[in-house]
Amino acid sequence: MNAGSHSDRAGAGVRTVTRPLDPGSAAQFRTPRLLDVLVPTRNRPAELAVTLAGLAAQRPAEVDGRATDRTGSDGFGVVVSDQSDGEPGWAEPAAAAMVRVLRHRGHPVLLTRRLPRRGLAEHRAYLLDASAARYVLFLDDDVWLEPGTVDRLVTAIRELDCGFVGNAVHGLSYLGDVRPETHRHYVEWDGRPEPERLRPGAPEWDRAQIHSAANLLHVTEARRLPAGQWRAYKVSWIGGCVLYDRSRLRAAGGFDFWPRLDPGHQGEDVAAQLAVLARYAGAGVLPSGAYHLEAPTTVTERTMEAWEVTVGSDRPPPPAPPPPVRR
Repeated sequence: MNAGSHSDRAGAGVRTVTRPLDPGSAAQFRTPRLLDVLVPTRNRPAELAVTLAGLAAQRPAEVDGRATDRTGSDGFGVVVSDQSDGEPGWAEPAAAAMVRVLRHRGHPVLLTRRLPRRGLAEHRAYLLDASAARYVLFLDDDVWLEPGTVDRLVTAIRELDCGFVGNAVHGLSYLGDVRPETHRHYVEWDGRPEPERLRPGAPEWDRAQIHSAANLLHVTEARRLPAGQWRAYKVSWIGGCVLYDRSRLRAAGGFDFWPRLDPGHQGEDVAAQLAVLARYAGAGVLPSGAYHLEAPTTVTERTMEAWEVTVGSDRPPPPAPPPPVRR
């Protein structure tokens, strides 16, 4: 055991006890910075630590081997909201260490609990309320981001000027499982993305197949993009790592539909993205720097699909308000 560490011995087992961890102040955190990363978590302390480690290792994207720092995204804030059955995941030693690393590297971190649980959509609505940033990145607690991913996403949404962009997650256990029949669903945007009103059963709904297994990684390898370049492509929805223009997500309704749902729902991210797509457009970004940890799901009560409730009406969406003034 290294000097300076602490342990609590109970029988044959050893439990490491960290020094007190300041959860932070919600009022002080909520300032108008460029970007906040919002992480909902439950019963995943090890996976949460890996996710936070990926955030702590972010750096500006590189072009020709040189850091660009075009976006100013290096000072992003992080909110972790925990709904674990026992102690919060961020209190475990590995996750707590990554919180300290993030703060040491200049990232404000707010640690919260959200109990009792009222469902995934309510949890995301709560996280959204915690931020006053121009952009918010919803990042699942089982996703590792390679360095440069956050900077690339911020660059993309600013250049595309749409409602959201995202990185679909790669499942590397499927790396040898090539599914060429799914590759036809990859279609790049020619210019700025345009609003789309998508519904289940339409051909565009099958775009999600490109995000299963390691399909997107295989598509990326075939493109052979030069270092530092990226492409925007058409999506129906993206799971795990999605960056929103916060004001546009709000204008499209955010996750305020949560009271209409059974607490055991899933698909709340799909519902929100369909609303943003209809008003402000959205895109996937290739290459993706998001990697799925392939941990067992903690969503075991799947009683309904949120998007089935929110898209139940075929009425067109209301007109979009004027775009917000950019700072």
